[in-house]
Amino acid sequence: MSKINKAACVGGGVIGGGWIARFLLAGIDVDVFDPHPEASRIVGEVIANAERAYAMLTGAPQPPRGKLTYCETLEEAVVDADWIQESVPERLDLKRKVLTEIDAACRPDALIGSSTSGLLPTDLQRDMRFPERLFVAHPYNPVYLLPLVEIVGGEKTSHGTIKVAMEKLPPIGMKGVHIAKEIEAFVGDRLLEALWREALWLIHDDICTVETLDDVIRYSFGLRWAQMGLFQTYRIAGGEAGMRHFLAQFGPALQWNWTKLMDVVDLDDALVEKIGQQSDEQVDGLSIRELERIRDENLVGILQALKGGHGGKGWGAGKLLKDFEHTLWTAGGSRKHPEDIARPLRLVEANVSPAWVDYNGHMTEHRYLQVFGDTSDALLRLIGVDFAYVERGHSYYTVETHIRHLGEAKLGQAIHSTCQLLSADEKRLHLFNTIHDTATGQAIATAEQMLLHVDAKAGKAALAPGEVLSKIKPISELHAKLPIPDGVGRHVGQKR
Repeated sequence: MSKINKAACVGGGVIGGGWIARFLLAGIDVDVFDPHPEASRIVGEVIANAERAYAMLTGAPQPPRGKLTYCETLEEAVVDADWIQESVPERLDLKRKVLTEIDAACRPDALIGSSTSGLLPTDLQRDMRFPERLFVAHPYNPVYLLPLVEIVGGEKTSHGTIKVAMEKLPPIGMKGVHIAKEIEAFVGDRLLEALWREALWLIHDDICTVETLDDVIRYSFGLRWAQMGLFQTYRIAGGEAGMRHFLAQFGPALQWNWTKLMDVVDLDDALVEKIGQQSDEQVDGLSIRELERIRDENLVGILQALKGGHGGKGWGAGKLLKDFEHTLWTAGGSRKHPEDIARPLRLVEANVSPAWVDYNGHMTEHRYLQVFGDTSDALLRLIGVDFAYVERGHSYYTVETHIRHLGEAKLGQAIHSTCQLLSADEKRLHLFNTIHDTATGQAIATAEQMLLHVDAKAGKAALAPGEVLSKIKPISELHAKLPIPDGVGRHVGQKR
């Protein structure tokens, strides 16, 4: 799959900063040009939010963070990048000027994406020497969490450019959708504008308040849209007869004159003040950064829930996250090799996600098992039992687990796990895994587990091959010299 080797970002505001964070956390070096005097502070805050969100989003091994470089000139930033993302303010004259400067300074084979949310790529590429490599790459905020990118070509954009741009997005966890024809505002913003226009009228006419309108969305169809979009949701609404029945039943309502979608509300001072005041009351003193963190926590929880949908296969954006994690785990197996195997192996780093927290405000019981399972999986990859090994028909299955809860893990808390190999033979691995509070090193929970090597196709235990046993042996010999951890062999209810 085609990968981005080096990126350049011109403009580091909300969207540009999100692109920078997305690239960096995918392990890509990024050169940045933004003449704003506080660009480094703004970008730094976006990156901090992104790192916090990623720590909650996935336990998959992240690549080493890319190198961030602030450049004095646009030419210096773009000269050796293979993907250049322009995210300057939404003014046609400014974007044309910046894109023409990028076009003149970068490599002839570099891709140039514009973060515009409404300007036509044909208009943007008018003055470029190599207009065939310019396309709109319209993301959604926050770019580091929401995976969609609308890819739109202009009249002079080549088919090859669109193809390569689409191929370069999955390795950074994003999904490109190719919009077949260029139109003002593309697809997503067209839909949002229609809803936004109607919402402004509802506030203008005092039908409801800002908070009530938001409640209508977030407690109802917003939840449906998050996982099934519009047409699939309405297909279900049609019952067993499906979409045709739905259209036949509700289609006539489209002729009713009950909306103001084509009327533009006058955003006079009074309406602006009304919306502003109600919006201030709704947030109840929360800062923008606090709202961003709440938004990110909620999005992480939704993405993780979708990852477990469709019987564990993943659904929608969750399926994309699941596939991205598969890529990270595959690429990260060798990267996670502990430097010192003579001690319990430190294998998993994580932050307690909102999706992991129960009604007590602590990490819920089954998430402890998930972390322990991830720890055992990390050990298996270390000894060569990776995805390819499993696909060939063999694996290790857990046949017994005993978990002790010694402390509490709370929302956002940094935790890590260690694994001590108590014993091993040709079929079995006897493990003792521990979850620690990363800040204090204190043990929060332990799990003693027995794993059995199996022939998955035959459905029975089988001897592990020599190449696996040879990787187990040095760990087993060194861990045999370690003290037996407190808790080994305990049973439920046993007194200390």
